Amino acid sequence: MPSDQYAVFGHPISHSKSPRIHTLFAQQTGQRIEYTARDVPADIFKEELKNFADGGGRGLSCTVPLKELAWHIANEKSERANRARAVNTLVIGNDGKLFGDNTDGVGLMRDLTENLGVTVTGLDILLLGAGGASRGVIDPLLAGKPSRLIIANRTLAKAEKLASEFSDRGGIAALGFESLNGEHFDLILNATAASLTGDLPPLPERILNPGGVCYDLAYGSQPTPFVRWGVGQGARLSVDGIGMLVEQAAESFFIWRGKRPQTRPVIELLNLARSQ
Repeated sequence: MPSDQYAVFGHPISHSKSPRIHTLFAQQTGQRIEYTARDVPADIFKEELKNFADGGGRGLSCTVPLKELAWHIANEKSERANRARAVNTLVIGNDGKLFGDNTDGVGLMRDLTENLGVTVTGLDILLLGAGGASRGVIDPLLAGKPSRLIIANRTLAKAEKLASEFSDRGGIAALGFESLNGEHFDLILNATAASLTGDLPPLPERILNPGGVCYDLAYGSQPTPFVRWGVGQGARLSVDGIGMLVEQAAESFFIWRGKRPQTRPVIELLNLARSQ
């Protein structure tokens, strides 16, 4: 009996850990799936998606730069996908119809709360960046009832627009980076692309409260500049997004297969591999 076909589409994609993660999930849960990575730039996404579906593909993960495109293409979408206006998980129905979901936010919150023991309730939170990565996590962060959530971005107007889109959830505002002097936060999340280029957002010293936490949504084989900055600021925890990656993948796997895999052993395996 052939395995069900799944894949991750993105550009670039060679660094992707998703095939290994989903293979481990399948082994854990006894599911017969084959999960591959395909380099798919935005301009050929529709064509490659059709080819994959026509070839019997059952589901798809979408990463940079395809999440917004996938949201537009999906025939039906979850509420969390519509709030994020981005889709990272596609279910391909037997009739070819596409259901789009977004598991990034739930992935972040599970990593923070269940793996790292960080409760966001009552915290002053700073979210760096106003792009797609931020958009995907704002709603679940606000659902955790922080004291406030501030979005900081180089272009203030972009941060203000994003904050206004979620103002119905309460407790959200925007600042430019230059206005962060004198502010203090318990949890700082980096959702900018700075870590991917080896850069660091322009943050003032002593912005992190004692016992505070730094979390980079990006990840790498070495600690990112933001993770290193957090360590230098005396953070109680300063970590990257490898746990979020595994947790969002587990949610996608559950959507596709109806089985919830154990994430902790997979996170430990990935951390072990990059420590060697």
